Amino acid sequence: MVSVDQPALDPRAVARAHRAVDPLHNHVYFSPEQDEYLTAVGLRPGRMCYFAGRAAAMGAVGPGVVTATFSNFAPRLVARHVPRAWALAGPEQVVAARLEGARASLTRLLGGAEAAAAPEVAELGDLVAEACTALAVEGRPLYAGHADLPWPEDPVGRLWHGATLLREHRGDGHVAVLVRHGLSGLESLITHSATGRGFTPAAARATRGWSEEEWDAAVAGLVARGLMAGEGELTPAGQQLREAIEAETDALSAAPWQHLGPERTARVVELGKGLSARLVAAGAYPAETFGR
Repeated sequence: MVSVDQPALDPRAVARAHRAVDPLHNHVYFSPEQDEYLTAVGLRPGRMCYFAGRAAAMGAVGPGVVTATFSNFAPRLVARHVPRAWALAGPEQVVAARLEGARASLTRLLGGAEAAAAPEVAELGDLVAEACTALAVEGRPLYAGHADLPWPEDPVGRLWHGATLLREHRGDGHVAVLVRHGLSGLESLITHSATGRGFTPAAARATRGWSEEEWDAAVAGLVARGLMAGEGELTPAGQQLREAIEAETDALSAAPWQHLGPERTARVVELGKGLSARLVAAGAYPAETFGR
């Protein structure tokens, strides 16, 4: 609980903390180590590793649950890999392999074992773990599954697990906000790509499994609603909607940072930005995948 004597947290700090910490989790979706460790327990490389790896904390769920919680993937793409994945490797095996892959990739990208053992890695892990004590499970199914997992004892594993909890908690809230504003998963993906801060449209279609025809039909619907222009750009109303969605998402994910307070949240941002910058410099993300 936040102390009544604690200084008020700048609302912008919530987004800054998210951006600083999130790469410490999401780099795994582009790392060769994830396929290496997950295929070693029986999964097929590529999309199956992604879907099963992220969903395994919820158990042997079906394609409907994965589609609902991941939100912006084409259902047919999910159904190609789930539940088949669970016949190849059980959820507990997948969870364990995913953690080992995350340890390996994060250690490599930080600069090796010595760099990963640096004091700032442990310090940020401790701060993130403390922030996670303020997270609640209500209405957060993907977060709740991961929150049931034990905390790793090593600094790298602990940091990755904490960053994962924060990401999935925020993501569950983000999906709720998108639904409240009447955006489908595909429409959410399109409007986010149009901001220039997410995937490029080509990368979004390729990674999420949507055809050009489906994409174009959804764009036409957004144009009819006054949210996009014919050239595929957001209208002022569309920009306002995306800004409102991000502000509401920040509000729903503010609890961990309110719990830490301004000084410790600022320290999270400082440490997280430094470590995340090392990941980017080490080539954690493929070129030409994201917008500006």
